[in-house]
Amino acid sequence: MAATTHTVTNQAPPLVGYDAFTSDRVLVEALERHLDPELLPGAREELAALGESAGSAQAQEWGVLANEYPPKLRTHDRYGHRIDEVEFHPAWHRLLGKGVTAGLTNAWGRPGGHLRRAAGFLVWTQVEAGHGCPLSMTHSAVPALRTDPELAAEWEPLLTAEVYEEGLRPAPEKAGVLFGMGMTEKQGGSDVRANTTRARPLDAEGEYLLTGHKWFCSAPMSDGFLVLAQAPGGLTCFLVPRVLPDGSRNAFAIQRLKDKLGNRSNASAEVEFDGTWARRVGEEGRGVRTIIEMVAATRLDCVLGSAAQMRQALTQAVHHASYRSAFGGVLIEKPLMRNVLADLALESEAATTLGMRLAAAYDADTDAERAFLRLAVPAAKYWVTKRCTPMVAEALECLGGNGYVEESGMPRLLREAPLNSIWEGSGNVQALDVLRALQREPEALNALLQEVGLARGADHRLDAAIKGLLTELADLDGIEARARRLVERMALVLQGSLLVRYAPPEVADAFCGSRLGGDWGTAFGTLAHSLDLAKVVERARVAV
Repeated sequence: MAATTHTVTNQAPPLVGYDAFTSDRVLVEALERHLDPELLPGAREELAALGESAGSAQAQEWGVLANEYPPKLRTHDRYGHRIDEVEFHPAWHRLLGKGVTAGLTNAWGRPGGHLRRAAGFLVWTQVEAGHGCPLSMTHSAVPALRTDPELAAEWEPLLTAEVYEEGLRPAPEKAGVLFGMGMTEKQGGSDVRANTTRARPLDAEGEYLLTGHKWFCSAPMSDGFLVLAQAPGGLTCFLVPRVLPDGSRNAFAIQRLKDKLGNRSNASAEVEFDGTWARRVGEEGRGVRTIIEMVAATRLDCVLGSAAQMRQALTQAVHHASYRSAFGGVLIEKPLMRNVLADLALESEAATTLGMRLAAAYDADTDAERAFLRLAVPAAKYWVTKRCTPMVAEALECLGGNGYVEESGMPRLLREAPLNSIWEGSGNVQALDVLRALQREPEALNALLQEVGLARGADHRLDAAIKGLLTELADLDGIEARARRLVERMALVLQGSLLVRYAPPEVADAFCGSRLGGDWGTAFGTLAHSLDLAKVVERARVAV
């Protein structure tokens, strides 16, 4: 066939060789806004290095390979011995190793640690989302372990070490370890108080044997796990090591790996405990209270992970539209495509800005900020993770048929998009958690209202939305059935307040007009034509 028939024109070049941190103006501004100025130079340097890695051809290839060759379960060795190991492609280990050495499991013990980690997590998981699970679990285990100073002293230095060592060995023989979590069971799901796994006390203080089945166990290749089980005193949190101090394997039978819609590079397992040795974390009967800080931290990672997917989807859409021509001009210059891209950019900026504000609250660690987080985290987790799927789907459509092809990377993003809305409690769980906080912790509502009130008077649509939120909160009739609407409004008002204070005027104006003022359709790309959409889109563009 003549070579002339295969001349390629009007295709966007690969989006490669860019800095995923420095080119993200929203993320850079958020870091500069919240981080101690003395820490900024070092943080910028480390994040720019991570951003260059994230935008490299090598890292992008790792992401492809990790998903094309998903993990495999090996229950037995060649001689019939039970080993229960999960094998990963080398690309997975490179991704995970890079995340660990970049400090994505080390936030709790360094100044500005949560902000720096949040920015890094948002940058690095754009490459590939699946390996974010063990990074998140390992990071989030720290506050739960701190309820037991002895356990924290033993495990925290290994959890926060910026060293990745694959393979199962006794934890003291490793320079760094990973943690997973096992909470949900077949009969209960998110209702963890319905768990049936039993914990029998041993003679030694704090030691138990567990018997039961975990329907979802995160990151089963990890060195240790925080799990819930029924002890004589009620539902209790336990630490289950994979390898016992004497070097023998703990009873940890991986029955199968889940065959999931997305997140395919990451292993999620069903696990049987049968005489599994464990150490109690916290008091008997207070398992939920003990593990709740781990859950809250992983919920923040769901927000950050969704923000990362939104940013990557937006980046790909804007890049494609910057090069692709149709109907007599470059797509990005067409008013209708510009409207779509600007709408996507608003969603992405709102998600990133909110996620980084939550990370800043973790670093501040004051009573007021902890109260703020109590409502803001479940509200943000509910809304941002739900917005991810339609936003990624619209970004895929910006690439047309090219976006529907696996090689574009967009189908992998779309399959991944629903996960964070399910992980660590689906939408209804988050909404009910908000209701509990409103009923039991009035200081949480005060903190949230003080935060959104900082922008009062700056935009009449935001002021009206705040007033509407107060009206919703004052009406307790049918509150559970209305919980989703209430939480949605809460999250939008919070995002609106942040953008009015921190974003460029054209961004804040477009967000408030559409999300709060009602000048918006039911699909992306329906912003008011009078807005300055060109500036909104240009702000989102990556320089290659």
